[in-house]
Amino acid sequence: MSHSASPIGVTAPNYADRIGFAQLTRRAFEGVDLHPLRDQLVARIADGTAQAGEGLDLSLIAQLLGDKEAGLAIQAEVLAFHQLFRTRCEAPKPRLRVLALAADIDMGGNTPIEFLLEGSDIELLTLYVVKGAGLPEALPDHDVAIVIASDSEECREALALIAQAAPRWPRPLLNRPDLIGNLDRDKLYRLLTGIARLDIPATVRVTRAQLLDLAQGRIGCEQIASELHLPMIVRPRGSHAGVGLLKVDDAGALAAYLAERQEDDFFVARFVDYASSDGLYRKYRLAMIDGQPYACHMAIADRWDIWYLNAYMAFSEEKRAEEAAFMIDFDHAFAARHRSALDEMSKRVGLDYFIVDCAETKAGELLIFEADNTAVVHNMDSPVVFPYKPPQMRKIFAAFTAMLSRHAIADTGRAA
Repeated sequence: MSHSASPIGVTAPNYADRIGFAQLTRRAFEGVDLHPLRDQLVARIADGTAQAGEGLDLSLIAQLLGDKEAGLAIQAEVLAFHQLFRTRCEAPKPRLRVLALAADIDMGGNTPIEFLLEGSDIELLTLYVVKGAGLPEALPDHDVAIVIASDSEECREALALIAQAAPRWPRPLLNRPDLIGNLDRDKLYRLLTGIARLDIPATVRVTRAQLLDLAQGRIGCEQIASELHLPMIVRPRGSHAGVGLLKVDDAGALAAYLAERQEDDFFVARFVDYASSDGLYRKYRLAMIDGQPYACHMAIADRWDIWYLNAYMAFSEEKRAEEAAFMIDFDHAFAARHRSALDEMSKRVGLDYFIVDCAETKAGELLIFEADNTAVVHNMDSPVVFPYKPPQMRKIFAAFTAMLSRHAIADTGRAA
């Protein structure tokens, strides 16, 4: 083996401890006031006694308190001098050490892996791959690594640096960086097109100028994309969580939409009316782990643009009963109905772990909205209101940790 192809070396990890994403987010979710902890950390920074991990915790607290700009500024400052952090596991002696490769981005831009490892005997090291600093000469010792940076533009540089090092990685590397880009809205439909019993509307990038031409009748939908027609969905490029998302029924509605938006780049897609026979819309979130689907949640609402928060599941016993049944029957109902489409999708995406938001069309096909590797899968919902959720989340977490173990053990077997 030539020297250039030899694996990157590993060394004893020089990490900074932190409270971390899962614990701080849980406290915020449960209504704990984070201001006292913030003030305590600010005081430690002011008197020069703060550790790097505390600085990163402070960055996250600022973001959780709604000050994203300050949070990111603190994070950038911390990451300029320290990039490796440990989130302790609950076991006195960890069974496995996982190295997560993250990008310097806001709190929603990396896979929230800490939730997936909660309560496990796995120690998590997070290495931030930062512009200018790149990857260390020798990596911190670990059993298995996973890329947790997202497909967003802010992460491109980090993904490129990891991709360069990937062929020489000394341990198994999951969620390969070159595959994460497949999750882009405008790439995913090309990847999944032609799968039997799966519908994914073409998501097409358009400029403001093109949309103005369309609104004023100078061009038709088919000049943007052959399958595009009104009504259609439009959203600013790079937006998430429904920001700027609208269904436009006609040219007038499109013109009014453009008058209210400042952006120059948008995504458009044909609208699919996926209402069930009772007039309600049902949207599902699945976790794909090692090629297997798991139910994360089901949102039911009288509007097509649902995500879990605006479906108000906590206020309806009937909706929760249906979600519980969806989870309990999942393997031999939903997953069985869409087995071949899910298998083929998983194969084409190629990632070890990713999340899919989907529905069922009136014709019974699997309708894909989006896939990503950073959607939050957590066990924070009240077990009193959602008694069926903790067992399901534990099942997902167990599958995730089993996947990490399987790869680590397979590697140990090869090395031996």
